[in-house]
Amino acid sequence: MFENVQTPCYIVDEAKIKKNLEILRKVEKESGAHILLAQKAFSMFSIYPLIGKYISGTTASGLFEARLGYEEMGKENHVYAPAYKSEHMEELVKICDHIIFNSFAQYDKHIDTIRKANEKGGLHVSAGIRINPMCSTQEGHEIYDPCAYGSRLGVTKENFKFDADFGEGGIEGLHSHTLCEQNSDALITTFKAIEEQFGDILYKVKWLNLGGGHHITRDDYDVESLINLVKYIREKYDVEVYLEPGEAIALNAGYLVTEVMDKVKNGMEILILDASAACHMPDVLEMPYRPPLRDGYEAGEKAYTYRLSSLTCLAGDVIGDYSFEKEMNIGDRLIFEDMAIYSMVKNNTFNGIPLPDILLLKEDGSIETVKTFGYEDFKGRLS
Repeated sequence: MFENVQTPCYIVDEAKIKKNLEILRKVEKESGAHILLAQKAFSMFSIYPLIGKYISGTTASGLFEARLGYEEMGKENHVYAPAYKSEHMEELVKICDHIIFNSFAQYDKHIDTIRKANEKGGLHVSAGIRINPMCSTQEGHEIYDPCAYGSRLGVTKENFKFDADFGEGGIEGLHSHTLCEQNSDALITTFKAIEEQFGDILYKVKWLNLGGGHHITRDDYDVESLINLVKYIREKYDVEVYLEPGEAIALNAGYLVTEVMDKVKNGMEILILDASAACHMPDVLEMPYRPPLRDGYEAGEKAYTYRLSSLTCLAGDVIGDYSFEKEMNIGDRLIFEDMAIYSMVKNNTFNGIPLPDILLLKEDGSIETVKTFGYEDFKGRLS
């Protein structure tokens, strides 16, 4: 299907996006939760109109993402950042309906700007505080664990101001994000910790945002338990509940197509690709993880094993070791899967390596070119 596309390129599968969105719409409908696209994981704004037909809106990690959600989806628009510049806050109050602070100091610094904006009428901005229940439910990914020792993300119970101004015109909501690619059992565990530490505050606020990291569209995800938890929270505390999945929107819905440029040997056979872990799939090195490869197997499992590497000068720019049923040759194409998430949003032009084109695989099987990149995109980031 992808023989004639220019490599490297990202291809997003419209049918698989819709399949994920159907599941998320079911959760919204049956639980009453508001589901928001976490743009930090997937920001392909050309399909925001499609996504907006199924879920409630977007959430951002700063001004530029907030502007993107406001301009391209135009529904609920939330933002959280560890800190805000005053000049950014002046813009955010014009485009965001929920602004979440990482500390009481940040809240105190910016709440007057929010109140002044609300006094003018129009868009009502609701302020919230991020909490840190210090309840780690993941292993091996400390870089993605907001509850790890020394984390700067969220206010712990020890540092929480329980006598602050909660409710209308003050702190109207709580936000907690502790998960990473997890099932609903981890969320249930986390909420028990939230309830134990901050339950009294939940009666004083209007909403609770349970952040992201929910792999709701994964095959083994317990959707019914999530729905039941949300219903319990809404009924007991009379709050609106928000969920911010990013990966779940585009999980298993994208590909990175690459071509074998050369074969070299140094103790083992190595394929040099026109795709790069460092440039095009940074999580492979950062997390790290081994991306799924169509028709690729574990090293040694099949007759031909190769190390898949890149044409950058970084010695460690290695995607992983894979085996194949047949010999791989220069000009052959490889298709990495689950490449829609944390790829386009994190890629870079290190070494002057071109950014992959972005294509959309339509439901009818046709391929639409959404965006192409060239030298000016590289040069434009420099001075």
